Amino acid sequence: MKRKLLFLFALSMLLMSIPAWAAQGNKENGKTIYDKKCWWCHGAEGVGDGPAAQFLNPPPRDFTAGWYKFKTTPFDEITPADDDIFRMISGGMNHISLWKGMSGTSMPDWSDVLKDQERWDLVAYIKSFAGLEQPAKPPIDYKNQVKSSADSIEKGKEIFKNMCSECHGEEGKGDATKKLKDDLGFRTWPRNLTKPWTFRVNNDPKNIYTRVSVGIPGTQMPSFADPASKKTLSEEERWHVANYVVSIGNDVKRPKDDTVLKALRLEGELPDKVDDPKWAEAEPTSFYLVPQIIAKERFFTPTLDSITGRAFFNDKEISILLEWDDRTKSIPGDMKAKELSEVEVLEDSVAIQLPVTIPEEMEKPYFGMGDSAKPVNIWQWKGGKTDAPESVKLLNANGFAKTEARDAAKGGLKATGAYSNGTWRVVMKRPLATEEKDKDIQFVEGKYTPIAFAAWDGTNGETGSKHVMTTWYWLLLKPATGSSVYIIPLIVALVVFGGEFLLVRSARRK
Repeated sequence: MKRKLLFLFALSMLLMSIPAWAAQGNKENGKTIYDKKCWWCHGAEGVGDGPAAQFLNPPPRDFTAGWYKFKTTPFDEITPADDDIFRMISGGMNHISLWKGMSGTSMPDWSDVLKDQERWDLVAYIKSFAGLEQPAKPPIDYKNQVKSSADSIEKGKEIFKNMCSECHGEEGKGDATKKLKDDLGFRTWPRNLTKPWTFRVNNDPKNIYTRVSVGIPGTQMPSFADPASKKTLSEEERWHVANYVVSIGNDVKRPKDDTVLKALRLEGELPDKVDDPKWAEAEPTSFYLVPQIIAKERFFTPTLDSITGRAFFNDKEISILLEWDDRTKSIPGDMKAKELSEVEVLEDSVAIQLPVTIPEEMEKPYFGMGDSAKPVNIWQWKGGKTDAPESVKLLNANGFAKTEARDAAKGGLKATGAYSNGTWRVVMKRPLATEEKDKDIQFVEGKYTPIAFAAWDGTNGETGSKHVMTTWYWLLLKPATGSSVYIIPLIVALVVFGGEFLLVRSARRK
């Protein structure tokens, strides 16, 4: 019995020692791995000046500064835990490729490329750039975690309103009321907390609690555990805030694998206002927005990352509601918009692109404003200026360089929009059929129709070809489900059952 206890004790001590041993890593082997995998972005000397750095946003980490944003050691401990660096190497920093949106960073997940020990070796080498030793203080703990509940969320909401809304907005969408810059002078935007898939780490309550407690070094995000701060929160209050932030995540806005915007048939008048309660009955579909990279001007840092569509139709018309988060309401001539912008303020805008002719086969017009053989319709709404109202344009295009402005009113196209707490909502409405059949798309119920979207953030200086966009997706005017859908299968089932019954009865007689 004594030998068995001694063996178990020795085994437990060995298991406990593995992370500490692994965390030490092999610096020389780490350098070999770094020179093959990491220098392209972070540079040969770890300064963040690799050949790819100039094309990346945010820029690669400068390891020589010893400055890490996402760490679990306390706010007054500059050195991260080895586990913090290991976790960033293993899981990446919310790596999202260009064609899936711009919410993430260029730091990928290395867990499927490098073995555990190789990643620990990298930790050892990366720490050597700044001469980092082990932190003097251990990571924060979670032993007093407050479980999420309606009461905790409500308390967190009130704390958030008083302490956090100045930067993150009343509904947590990051609609800032002041211009923010990090310690290096780069423009920073508060995180849109309703989109947890854009978080640099994740939206686990423990990670949110860590950010609230530790802050994000080098940015305007402070530590709410710092007793010297005017915005100090107790441990329990920080847990309430974390639970509230988790609760406001809106999964409807998250683009998924669905590539079809389904327009539902509606009896009677279609909604033409953004706040019409009928929109709650529509089926939402969200899509990633990516920067336009085909024509000039194409090198810019986008601020818009996704758009959500809803649609209805009846015998005469189609109505489409577009919704996207924008941290600023860009109204040229407005002093508040000017304060938040670093460039000339332009109009916020959104557009829908459709083929003039619905393709019979899979071949569609070129998604960048059509081509010479296959023209497209473009419906574009603009948010207006202090001295001019919102407007809607109807364009035909055979490519970027060949566009024709048309009379939107004559084509029956109408649009109206409204901005509230960091979100634009715009309704576009048009007859299913028009008189100019050779110039306008003629919508057909039950037929898959290519559709694409584009959006402009005026506070980001976006205009013309400087915008974000999608590739082609599909719009389906979904046919109503008739009673025959249910009756015919029932009749077939009865016939089959009756036939089997007669066969069994016949067999028994024989």
